[in-house]
Formats: sequence, C-alpha cells, structure tokens
Amino acid sequence: MNRKLGTGLPYPLGAVPDATGTNFALFSDNADRVTLCLFTDDGRKEQERIEIREVTNGVWHCHLAGIGRGQVYGYRVHGPWAPEEGHRFNPEKLLLDPYARQLVGPLDWDDAVYGYAIGAGDDADLVRDNRDSARFVPKGRVTAPMPLVATPHPQVAWPKSIIYEAHARGLTMRHPLIPEAIRGTFAALARPEIIDHLTDLGITALELLPIHAFAQDRHLLDKGLRNYWGYNTLAFFAPEPAYLGAHGVEEIAMAVDRLHQAGIEVILDVVYNHTCEGNHLGPTLSFRGIDNASYYRLLPGRPRYYDDLTGCGNAVNTDHPRVLQMVMDSLRLWATVYGIDGFRFDLAVTLGRRPDGFTPDHAFFRAIMQDPVLQRCKLIAEPWDIGPGGYQLGNFPPGFSEWNGDYRDVVRDFWSGSEGMLPAFATRFAASADLYGEGWRRPWSSVNFVTAHDGFTLHDLVSYNEKHNEANGEDNRDGHDDNKSRNFGVEGETDDPDIRAARDQHKRNLLATLLLSQGVPMILAGDEFGNSQGGNNNAYCQDNEIGWTDWSERDSELEGFVRKLIDLRTNHSAISRPEFLSGARDAKGQPDIAWFSSTGARMEAQDWEEPHAKCLTLRLAPANPVHTAVLILLNAAHHDVEFTIPGDDGGAWAVLLDTANGKESERLAPGGAVPVPARSILLAERPA
Repeated sequence: MNRKLGTGLPYPLGAVPDATGTNFALFSDNADRVTLCLFTDDGRKEQERIEIREVTNGVWHCHLAGIGRGQVYGYRVHGPWAPEEGHRFNPEKLLLDPYARQLVGPLDWDDAVYGYAIGAGDDADLVRDNRDSARFVPKGRVTAPMPLVATPHPQVAWPKSIIYEAHARGLTMRHPLIPEAIRGTFAALARPEIIDHLTDLGITALELLPIHAFAQDRHLLDKGLRNYWGYNTLAFFAPEPAYLGAHGVEEIAMAVDRLHQAGIEVILDVVYNHTCEGNHLGPTLSFRGIDNASYYRLLPGRPRYYDDLTGCGNAVNTDHPRVLQMVMDSLRLWATVYGIDGFRFDLAVTLGRRPDGFTPDHAFFRAIMQDPVLQRCKLIAEPWDIGPGGYQLGNFPPGFSEWNGDYRDVVRDFWSGSEGMLPAFATRFAASADLYGEGWRRPWSSVNFVTAHDGFTLHDLVSYNEKHNEANGEDNRDGHDDNKSRNFGVEGETDDPDIRAARDQHKRNLLATLLLSQGVPMILAGDEFGNSQGGNNNAYCQDNEIGWTDWSERDSELEGFVRKLIDLRTNHSAISRPEFLSGARDAKGQPDIAWFSSTGARMEAQDWEEPHAKCLTLRLAPANPVHTAVLILLNAAHHDVEFTIPGDDGGAWAVLLDTANGKESERLAPGGAVPVPARSILLAERPA
C-alpha cells in the first residue's frame, strides 16, 4: 500500500494523531532499524510494514498521512542479538509501544512470545528464536491525548486526609446492589452505592491498587489462578482492559469525576520499578526487545542478567534520561487526562537508585518536584525494595509521604501485649518525628496503617495465628510468617461469644489507634465492616471470593464505630495537627502534647524505660483554638487499671469514646480516678 510517509517529529513519544495523520516516535538508543507494523482493527492480521528512517537523539520517528485514531500498531526492532552484552533485539517479535494508551488483544502464552529458544537448556536465552510472535501479543491503538476529566481536584489538605485502600475490581465484585454486568469495572466504582459508602464513612481519598495494563503470569494461569493485584505492568500509559466496560476509558473519567464531586481524591498505586517481562528467561513483549540495555538495570560486568532489586526479575533503569522521561510522561498523563490526584509508588527505593545505591537526591525525585503538574499531587513512597540497603523508611525527600511499615508493626505489638513497647508506640502515635522530623518534612510524611492489601485483613489479624495460603498453590510457603496477629484461642471463625467479644475489642483498639494517631491514616477496604480472606495473607493471585471484598455480612456496629472515629478526627484538630508535636506551649500556656503515666504524673525517663509498662495517658491541645483539647488513656495490659486523671486547673473531661464498654456519658475530673478496662482506649475532650 502506498502511503505518504513523512519524517515526523521525535516528540512527543508514542503515537499522536493530528489533522492529517499520526506521528509515531519510539526511543531506542541501540537499535539498527525500526519497523512500524499496522494491523486490522481487531489486531489479528498484520497489514503493512513501514521502515522508519528518521532517528533523532535515539528517537525513531515518522509521520503517516491518513492514519488516525483507532489504528492498531506495533513495532519490530532490529539490532544485535548479543545477550551477554545486554542486547536482545529480535525483529521476529512484535513489540508493544511503551507509550501505547490503549491495548488490543490479550497476551497468549505461546512459546513464540519468548525472544530466545525456550526449553533449549541452561543457555537457552543465548539462542535467538525465529518464530513470529505477532498473533500472541497485545498491540497498541492510536488514541487522542485529550483530557477526559472535567471536575476540579478536591485538593484535600494532607492533615485532613483519610485514605481508603481498595482494589478497583475487587471492591465491587461482590456488592449485591451493583448490577452484575458492570461489577469489577470503573463503571461500578462510579455507582452511588460505592461513593455514598465512602462519603458516609468520611473517606477523603480512594487509593487504588494498580490499574495500569498488566500481564497475567504464565505460571499462575497454569495453576488455574490469576494475577489479581496487578503488580506486573505491561503498559504504563494504558488502563487494564479488564477494568473497562462498554464505554472504555471514559468510564475511568466518569468514576473520577463522580468521586471528585463527592470531595474524594483518587490516588493510584503505580509500579514503575519493574515490568512483566521478568528476568533473562522472561518473554519479549516491549521494553526488552526495544532496547534492553537502556530500559533495564543490568548486572555490572554480567549484562546477560538483570539487577533484580524488586524480586520480580528485573528493575527499570530510571538512571537513563529517556526511561525517566517515560515515567514522568506517564504520571503526567494520568494526572491530566484522567484527573488523578496522587500516586503511591510501589518499591520506590528502586526508582531512586544509582549504581552505588539509593539516594534521596536522585533525578527521579528532582524531576517530580520541579514538575508544575506533579508537584501538586499527593506523592507516597513505599520505602523499601529487596536490594542492598533496601529499607529506606524516613529517607525520602520533602514532598514525599511514606508508607510507615514500622507503625504497623509497633501498633500490632503494643496491643498484643509485647513488653517494652511504650517509647516506640508513643513515637509512632505522634507521627514518627524520629523518621520525618527533619528536612522540612511534616507529620503527613507518615502514612499510618495497621493493615494493607499485602497481609491479613483486620478481621483475619484477630482471628488467625498462622497464615492459610493453601489456595495459592505453593503449599502455604508464600506470604509473611511474622504477622503479629492473635486468634484469642481459636484458629479461624468461632461462635464462642467471649472470643468474639475479645476480637471485636481488639479491632476497635487498632482502628482507634490508627485514627487517633498524628499523621495520615490509611484504612484497608472492608476492614470497617469485618471483611475476611479466610486467613490468606497473600491474596495476590485470588481473583475470586477470597480476594474480593465481601459486602454480604457487614458488621454494622464496627462500621458505625469507624464512622464515629473519622468524625472525631475530622472535628478535632488536636488529633491531626499540621506540625510535629514538641511540647511547645500555645497562647494559653498549654503544651501541644503532654505525656502521663497511669498515676497521672508526668512521664519521666525511668517511666519510659520500664519494660512491663503498658499504660499511657496523653493530653493534646488543639491546633485550632476554637476546637477542644483531648485526653487519651491507653491500657494495653491484660487486666483493668485504675488511671488517675492528670491534675490541672481545667474543668472536667467529657468522654467521647470507649473501646471497651462505650461509657461516652462519663465525665472525668482532674485528679480523679477512673477504671480503664483491660486492652482498651478512652478518649475525652474539654474546652481548650
């Protein structure tokens, strides 16, 4: 077919239509030739191959007249087949454009999708495979880069933020009021049944597990399982097709618009640290075949192999400026076209690594913080990977908040009755100033959580001593063994009323701690009403009733308790202060925080060092003078303890919350005594 082939431009990268055709631009620094392949609308038949002759600064580009939106395409990239030098070019493998904004067709795990001769022995990856992979791999579709979301960002202040972590599919698959035809899609997320639930609770941000298009793992499909969580990215610019219904990407915009209208921000969990192509024995789907040595971190001196900092076979090379550009371009697309308000970066340490290790001064962080769009987004780092020096909690630069995994562990240990936990618990409860108190960081640098998608749900945390991951097909070897959980005498579900009561109280303690702590709380979807995964603490492959949120037997009392906690947090600035607590006094001479023992005396050094102490009182002044001061009494001991209310010149405290017996009408006089039941929290207020 004769087409008018123009030189085009090396920017923007990807396939961008205009009034006369489409500009195609692909980065590959080490390629010898690049061929653009055009397909029928369904992606099944290759119609035309076009040699791209223009290359500028490593970007291969052309303009095709008469090609517009809807065109299906892919690339074949020619270059050296030299795996021991880090190059794995193979023009027999059709490659997905890294900038593709919409995918066509599934990944079919035929052996032809591998660039090497799979099954040919220990050195198979050194032998090039000559089978054509086009029939078995996803292609890209040309789309117009126009903004889809019309509503303004809610711009919720960090101190007011309450995050709800959920799976875009799993949150709606078992909701009885959502039509079955749309369950698991963004159209379901846009339904009032979901949005009203979030607003009724008081949630300000919905954080979604990965929605970038991802690949299903071959080994999981062979076992009849699926990659449910989606931490296996194939395309950073395209949404996962399984989450889209009849209206395609517009459903994402509809969901974001409606959430924004309800005052709820949307945060995406993004996986830029690795891709689905795996290690040297993985498939050739995109990046590996386009320019393996540029897109991935290869082992120094052994470039045949990948520097696996992620545990997923490879690590994306954000040291390379074009790869860093790809990440920035992807983030900007989601923030502008889809109106996303923030990002949680999976294994963010990998993104900030240079050859000599992690640094908060990495170009990745600098690029984001100078970007006029991205610097306004909420930025959350998962502060670890599995490489050397991979645990970097507290070491990210200003502008980034972090998942505080130590908060989770300390809070679980404290309420499980572990010894010597008072100093660590108090520090984590007060926003972890030891981790985040320097370098112009603020309390919201600490994203606090007790449970997350990775691990037990809250219900399972109080119901199981051991993980039960047999359904994952790995003989229960996968998942964490140290869960810091308690079953209160029976493993799993029970009808014993005493055990159920103890479990319910333990849930209330953990939730109250989370929502009364300084910093930003994150709640796992379903924890507010007792969702269970049957003791599975690694449901990454359970795209079924194990992994989906169960709305059928909601604990209405627990749900009401969470609603009340969020309301208390929202209306008491003492609980969510914008500055770290330091003991500094306000205009009325009141310190922002004061710590007391159960005797009502100020905590002294020896009190903090007492290993058996499990009781603590703290008094918090409000950040807003029109609000009330609060008093929090915590008893993690296994027996009732009589607390003495700290003596001062103020009036009586009115009890707002009691995780043990709900005596909210009680008043506490300074200097008076009050029995605090075993393993419980009492919250009170009075005018500042």
